[in-house]
Amino acid sequence: MPPIFKALATIAVWVLFVYGWLGILGGLGCCIMKVSGPCALLHPCIGVASLILSVCAMKLRQMLE
Repeated sequence: MPPIFKALATIAVWVLFVYGWLGILGGLGCCIMKVSGPCALLHPCIGVASLILSVCAMKLRQMLE
């Protein structure tokens, strides 16, 4: 795997990882503030999905080395 693709994959994994944790924290913030509606459910779901995608992207990167 060329180094540029390794770097891009690593950046994408970190962005997904940070976005995932921010999504989970945003969901907790919605729960603490007792926000009703789709906001309270979407933030944690998107955060968990982003964390899962970051793990999958890192596994793919390791397999392609």
